Amino acid sequence: MSKKEKKPSATGVKIVCENRKAKFNYHLHENYEAGIQLTGSEVKSLRSGKANLTDAYVDIHNEQAYLKQAHIEPYERGGYANHEPKRTRKLLLHKKEISYLMGRIQTKGQSVVPTKIYFKKGRAKVAFSLATGKKLHDKRETIKRRESDREMQRALKKV
Repeated sequence: MSKKEKKPSATGVKIVCENRKAKFNYHLHENYEAGIQLTGSEVKSLRSGKANLTDAYVDIHNEQAYLKQAHIEPYERGGYANHEPKRTRKLLLHKKEISYLMGRIQTKGQSVVPTKIYFKKGRAKVAFSLATGKKLHDKRETIKRRESDREMQRALKKV
């Protein structure tokens, strides 16, 4: 290992992937963190950064939380023991958290959207949020705000 390359710290957080569309398509309210139940080839694939959360969502049934439609590429040297890329993965949450999320989803019409997958102290974690969908005019407003912020930053750089 050369001097420039450093080992990631054991207490650090290494982000594998983010769902950037979630901030654009939803109003995010409450943030949560959960562990994921993974196979060995999935962990190795995540460590190499090959995951995608664009169509993923969290589903709750039978008092269990599941991450669905999250794409984790098969490990390149996995062989016969490889995993399915979009299989359903169990999230590790407390029962109180699950029942609270179930209540919010059923009564308020909210959904649970994963925002990122990362490693924290060597364990794979998922960050997700309670969210309500944005209307078209809200999305247009977000775009206008973002463009005006960019123009202000450019003007400040020129000065």
